[in-house]
Amino acid sequence: MTESLWQRQLTSGLKELGLELDGDQHQRLVAFLALLAKWNQAYNLTAVRETSEMVSRQLLDSLSIQPFLTTGHLLDVGAGGGLPGIPLAIANPDVQFTLLDSNSKKTRFLTQCVLELKLENVQVLHGRAEDCDEGIRYTQISSRAFTAIGNMVHWCGHLLADGEEFGGECGGEFLAMKGQFPDDEVAGLPHGWQLKSQHSLKVPGCAGERHLLIIGRIPRTGA
Repeated sequence: MTESLWQRQLTSGLKELGLELDGDQHQRLVAFLALLAKWNQAYNLTAVRETSEMVSRQLLDSLSIQPFLTTGHLLDVGAGGGLPGIPLAIANPDVQFTLLDSNSKKTRFLTQCVLELKLENVQVLHGRAEDCDEGIRYTQISSRAFTAIGNMVHWCGHLLADGEEFGGECGGEFLAMKGQFPDDEVAGLPHGWQLKSQHSLKVPGCAGERHLLIIGRIPRTGA
């Protein structure tokens, strides 16, 4: 059975990541994977179609940034098939997640996930980041294989809290998930933005490189 394989891989992978989730969270993660596999046949939500790779490349990859989640309300832009937003929402029921995507087919899938998995901490928005309500600011914005860092900052920077809004020196931060380290993208960061830190992610079952780049505003100086 595919789901029993996923359960074994998930149990082993979570142990390697040092994450402890309860039985209900395990079941929801596997149920989400089943929904993703089903809808992917018609909606092309993800390029990963090999059953044996789905836990590592979708669930565990998403959960690998768990140690860097510090906000009470995360915006996931270009949410697509719900990665990393849905796995993180399942693992963090006390955190609010807003999943944003401009593709209506993908937001229909995300809405179905919220309903079937009973994810009360998830809101799905259909639209473009540059058209979002600027009245709502986020202390963390995540993205996974969304776009170049410069585009992300340009399109979503207005949605990121600044320092004055939550007591920090330079405001919120982007959590940009990448494969190989994108030297050119970092070198081309727009004026006023900086790479605050970079982290090599070790994802159980994934042989390729994975990196998390934390991007934020350069602190303002002066009297």
